[in-house]
Order: sequence, then C-alpha cells, then structure tokens
Amino acid sequence: MTDAPGDVHRITTLADGLRVVTEHVPGVRSVAVGAWIGTGSRHENDQSRGYAHFLEHLLFKGNDRIDAEEISRYFDRIGTDVNAATTREYTVVHARVLDRHIGDALNVLGEMVFAPRMAQDDVDAEREVILEEIAMYEDSPSDVVHELADLLVFPGHALGLPIVGTTESITAARPGDVIRFHAHHYRGDNIVVSAAGALDHDEFVQLVQEQFVARRAGAVAVPSSGIDPTAHIVPPTIHVPHTELRRKDTEQVHLVLAGRGIQRNDERRHAAALLDTIFGNAPSSRLFLEVRERRGLAYSVYSFLSNHAEAGQAGLYVGVRPDRVAEVLEVVRAELDRITQEPPTAEEVELAKGHLEGRMLLSLESTTVRGNRLGASLINEMPIEPLERTVERIHAVTRDDLHALAQELFHPSKLSLAAVAEDIDDVRAAADGVGLLSIERAGAGA
Repeated sequence: MTDAPGDVHRITTLADGLRVVTEHVPGVRSVAVGAWIGTGSRHENDQSRGYAHFLEHLLFKGNDRIDAEEISRYFDRIGTDVNAATTREYTVVHARVLDRHIGDALNVLGEMVFAPRMAQDDVDAEREVILEEIAMYEDSPSDVVHELADLLVFPGHALGLPIVGTTESITAARPGDVIRFHAHHYRGDNIVVSAAGALDHDEFVQLVQEQFVARRAGAVAVPSSGIDPTAHIVPPTIHVPHTELRRKDTEQVHLVLAGRGIQRNDERRHAAALLDTIFGNAPSSRLFLEVRERRGLAYSVYSFLSNHAEAGQAGLYVGVRPDRVAEVLEVVRAELDRITQEPPTAEEVELAKGHLEGRMLLSLESTTVRGNRLGASLINEMPIEPLERTVERIHAVTRDDLHALAQELFHPSKLSLAAVAEDIDDVRAAADGVGLLSIERAGAGA
C-alpha cells in the first residue's frame, strides 16, 4: 500500500492496484463516495457493444446476500439515493451519505461492484429495460441528431457509437458474456474509490479494505481467458466532414454542426472552456443572444465540447421550426465566421473568465462535486491540481489564444452536419445555400 499526499487531497494505492482518493471538507455532515471503473463504451468491441452500460444496470440487481429491493431499501432508509452512469471511458456508481453510514454504504457498494449475481432472470429483465431505453432515444429527435453527429465525427470508431449499444447487441447478450466482461474490466487496478466530506483519509482507506474490497470474495469466479480487455482500443482516424440527413416525423428540424475537438489533457482545455462559454454555452453567449434573444428563432441553441483520451468533439446544436431553418442556418454561419475571423472582445473574455471561475468555485460547495472531481480526474489519469492553479490557468488565456483555437474547432470547412427533419430536402437546400453542406453519407435520408 502506497500513499501520496496532495494539496488538499490524499491518494492511497492498495496492494491490488485499487486507488483511494479523499478530500476532507470541514463543516459538513456528509460524505460523497464513488466507485469509478475505467470501463466505458470505447472499451467494447463488436461482440460486446453496450455491455458497459448493460453491466451498470445489472449492478443494481445485487446478489444472494443483498438483492435489488434490499439495495433500494437500504439507501431509502438512510435518506439518500445511489446512482450510476456509463460514459465513453468509465462507469461510476456513487452516493452521498451521512458520515455515520459510510461503512455500511461501502459494504453495499462493494456487493454491487464486485459481486453482482447476473443470473438469467436478472439479465432477461434488464435487457427489456435497456431495449425500452434504446426505443426512448429513437423517439427523441434531439438525441438522434447527436448520435448521427457522433458517427460523423468518429466514423467507424467506438467513440462514435451509442453508449447503450444496439437492439441487436443487447438482444444477443447472455449472462456468461456479461460475467466475462465484468471479470475482465472490474479489476482492482482499473478501479478508483473517491470520497469527499466528513472523513479521515486513513480511517476511510481502512473501511475500503474491510467493507468494499472484501466483497470481492463473493464475486463469480471466472477462469482467465488470457484476453487483454484493452487490446482492441485504437485512436480514431482523421475526421473528414460529411453530412447525414435523417427523415423523421417531427415538428422541428434538429441540427448539429460538429467536428474534432481537443483531447482531455491538452494544455488548451481551459481556453476551450472559455471559447465554449463565449460562443454558445452561457446565457450571454453569442449563439444564445443572436439566435434566441434577439431573433426568437429557437428555444434550444447551444455549443458543446467533449474531451476523450486521444481526441475530442466540438460543435453546436439548434432546434428550429421548418419554416425558419434557412434563416437560422444563415445566422449560425455568420456566427461561425465571426468567431473564426476575429478574436473575441476583451469584454467577452473577461465576462467568460468570471463566469467559469464563479461557476467552478460555487459548485465546489457540494461534497458530491468535490468527490466527482477527485474520482473523474484519477480514473482519467488527469492531475488533481489546486483550485488556485486552475483559476490562474483560466485567467492566463488571451484573446489570441481563443482566436487560434476557434479557427481550429469551429471553422465551417471542418464541421460535419447532422440533421433530423420531416423534409430533408429543404434542410439540404438551406445548408447548401450558406456553405454548410458537405458530402452526404451513403444511405442518408433513410
């Protein structure tokens, strides 16, 4: 067991490689605890598509010692919820509990993470739930258009595929398949346990060993297959802008323009957050003011960023009525030209810096946010830097930095177009009219 002190956090690595990271927060009664597994949809192959998410669901089914109802009743009894999420690159199970409940909570979380039963009836029941989830996304045009954009930006790569998997892959999954996936990925050296709040680091590490890790003894024994679970992971190929227009019976036209962003550990990540704030991710941003406030063209309009290990995505979304799609695309094109052709104003930059700093510092009054910051950083192999240093990095970004990054991320020639609409011919004509139509993918419009 090794220990590494941080600024206000401490990290201990156990003998099997499992890492524990904590931060003591004075003046609170709660502890936000999370189990982070370095396994997401990008760690799947064609045979295991959607398994990381499927497994996340099955963790809540419990086992012969504590079943699904008992898990729910336990967290209800102590006045909290247990939640989970699957992303492209990790899975997390987390809860916020009173400090006096942390030992028992770790016991339950350990049973969930290390020893899910995954019997046939559990798999069959949860399969139906996930198939309903897939159907729900298919009925949501705004979700569909983002999935189309992902496929355009990361063609043929796991980063571009739906986290929930496909109807075919989930229907075909069997208990043995998911059990083997669990055995390959839920290893000590692939897990981080994070906690923030009313705790002592050394005492918490002891509880993790006695309550959380000890549950591994009840795990289903699976013979080693000799398979390296990360062997199929490859970086994405170069993005070539394309267009996909999907015909769907919907009241609005849903549009996403997206291209490659920056990878997670890029030194320009703070500049990217500022650029996103200025362009479309704040109430005073250019897209929001111009599209919604001044012209009333849309209810929902925003820019977005996502960052992964080797690549990222940057883009914008807007939902608009069909008779206004040409006008909204004209405005979007004008804003893309403006953000890439000249630096943002000094006033915009200072406003964005104040926005980011304030939002970050205010959020850290929550033990959940603090715990998530620790766990996500460690599982993603990112430094947990002092807050003061992060603020310094934000304020060090210049207008020229933002201008150069905007040219890289938001130049119209680098963006793919995804659209979901009832009349895709009108969308095609409107996009072509403002120079936002790239080569269409084969099969578009189906």
